[in-house]
Amino acid sequence: MGTTAGEPPAVHPAVLFIRRPGAPFSNAMHQRFRVLDSVASGEPLAAFLAAAAAKPDPPRAAVIMGGGVVRADASFLDAVLSIRCLVSTAAGVDHIDLAECARRGVAVANSGTVYSADVADHAVGMLVDVIRRVSAAERFVRRGLWPVQGDYALGSTLRGKRVGIIGLGNIGSLIAKRLEAFGCVIHYNSRGPKDSVAYKYFPDVHDLASESEVLVVACALNKETRHVVSKDVLEALGTDGIVINIGRGASIDEAELVIALKEGRIAGAGLDVFENEPAVPSDLLSMDNVVLTPHSAVFTLESRSDLCEHLICNLEAFFSVNATHMNIWRTVFECSAGIL
Repeated sequence: MGTTAGEPPAVHPAVLFIRRPGAPFSNAMHQRFRVLDSVASGEPLAAFLAAAAAKPDPPRAAVIMGGGVVRADASFLDAVLSIRCLVSTAAGVDHIDLAECARRGVAVANSGTVYSADVADHAVGMLVDVIRRVSAAERFVRRGLWPVQGDYALGSTLRGKRVGIIGLGNIGSLIAKRLEAFGCVIHYNSRGPKDSVAYKYFPDVHDLASESEVLVVACALNKETRHVVSKDVLEALGTDGIVINIGRGASIDEAELVIALKEGRIAGAGLDVFENEPAVPSDLLSMDNVVLTPHSAVFTLESRSDLCEHLICNLEAFFSVNATHMNIWRTVFECSAGIL
């Protein structure tokens, strides 16, 4: 974004950048915006925000990483009163106080559908791994146990399994379509029944679990869904049941899940997310019927590139709005499908 001879350099708008560094995304941001990078500053967050707020041209937008690294709440917004736009790198917005943003007229956008297909693929991959014992069998071979102990224990077939999906949004719907191809019977729980699908709807998660052999957690985290998979739900799923979580760790009562797995009250689990990331309960690490990944369902080379384009598009859409209207900006702008 250079200038021709005799022209003044372009004045880039300031953007708070509050996330772990990633070279391609960071480089693209620096080409279009005056980036105030919290990680590069080396300052504690409070000092970094105070310095940003004190600048002659303070930032009006911030890029916030998901996963609870920083919570964008009233105290965050008080620290930089100029902020009128929050762009999350995550699909979930549990790290953003939406009510407070609405009260202040702060626009909020998320990652939209950028991650949806990759997360759906990951969920199905984890389920195949757990039910067919792929990772466990691979460890069995690597340890040299095949010649010593003979054939590995049988897994089960995915074909025909009754799968209950908690949250039939973009990701949940894609998981359902993929599992239909395996011949699975799909049930779901969501905010309400969806006329666009023929799957059986369960308004109660306990009832959904009792009619399912696999429970897939694909819902957003909020007050209603925190620990929605409780001890009672795990009991309803039963001893042959499998839990897959690609949503948020706190949607499952993790302590109860560990107990259920240890006592054999459910058959297995595939977990990409945890309650206190990056901490993972030590009991899970030794369980051969559990597949663990480091909150990586969203990450592919393609999704990173798409996210960069998506977020920059949203920021540019925000900054293109007439500056005189910034103080009454209350709508959520949209540059691709899936924005909140």
